[in-house]
Amino acid sequence: MTIAEEERLHSRPLLTIDLGAIVANWRALAALAAPAEAAAVVKADAYGLGVDRVAPALFAAGARTFFVALPHEGARLRSVLGPDPAIYVFNGFMPADTELYAANDLRPVLNSLYQINSLQAALYAMHEAPKVALHVESGINRLGLMPDDLDALRATKTPGLEVTLIMSHLAIADDPADEMNARQRAAFAERAALLRAIAPDARLSLGATGGTLLGAPYHFDMVRPGVGLYGGAPYAGALPVVTLEAPILQLRRVPAGECVGYGATWTARRDSDIGVLPLGYADGLHRTRSGTQVWLDNRPAPVVGRVSMDMITVDLTDHPDAAPGRMVEIIGARQSIDQLAKSAGTIGYEVLTALGARHARRYTEPEAR
Repeated sequence: MTIAEEERLHSRPLLTIDLGAIVANWRALAALAAPAEAAAVVKADAYGLGVDRVAPALFAAGARTFFVALPHEGARLRSVLGPDPAIYVFNGFMPADTELYAANDLRPVLNSLYQINSLQAALYAMHEAPKVALHVESGINRLGLMPDDLDALRATKTPGLEVTLIMSHLAIADDPADEMNARQRAAFAERAALLRAIAPDARLSLGATGGTLLGAPYHFDMVRPGVGLYGGAPYAGALPVVTLEAPILQLRRVPAGECVGYGATWTARRDSDIGVLPLGYADGLHRTRSGTQVWLDNRPAPVVGRVSMDMITVDLTDHPDAAPGRMVEIIGARQSIDQLAKSAGTIGYEVLTALGARHARRYTEPEAR
């Protein structure tokens, strides 16, 4: 990147995404799960970090199975990765998406008898019998086939469909001590065994990032790490992936007793130097926050006043070298996505996926291996 390009970046926040760290996190989780396969979850535009760059890096590292949430995400991923990888779609099949599935060789995760019946009714429009996954409800009570559904399936089987995967999802995998994990594992194993009667070659998958960390009893044939690839909890050993910096647009002296921002919710207790940064809730910095801080010269500075759509204000009184144009760190080595999320009363997943499209983006490539 040239100096001129760097200077242009300073008019807006800069989001740096370390593809090498994503690959290293996937490899570490894959090693932990072996001999089970480690897939890669790249839904929501690779958790907001750009599937066009993230997915090829993971494929080059060895990932051969990918998961998205929606069929249009799968179609985009197929255009990026080509014909080789398996692409599963968590939300399953609806009739309006028949052509997307057929044209892009996508594998729906079928979550109900309605979805199974709808896909079988659409087979006439498919180029070949589709490969599918069956999602078994094991305790989270969202999507998934219930025990009565499994009885119906065993009676009717799944003509025209090739079941390659049977899966479920843990509700509290981020808390290894919670006994619900063991209950769900037992329920999944029991119900998957029933389905093996109609899908003897299907592989089994229960754990996402948290389930991978729970150990071998939760790995089965495949794990599906998502947020752990991107540096988020519960994977405490993850390498950090994201750095977010923003330039100081303006630095103003606010006398003691004056207010800052919408609603006049913050009043200066001393003569204060207030910096204005060009990002706000439209860029993923949550308006509901308490104790959020940013970093300049390796020292924290509190966010003061309300977060607005395009701007935040920070107290830089104790930062004598603050000046317009200097970059301030919001996420990075000193503040992880989960630490920022905690100050905003949310979770790292939401911080990542809400980062928005207005940041300038810079990717660092993985080292060749």
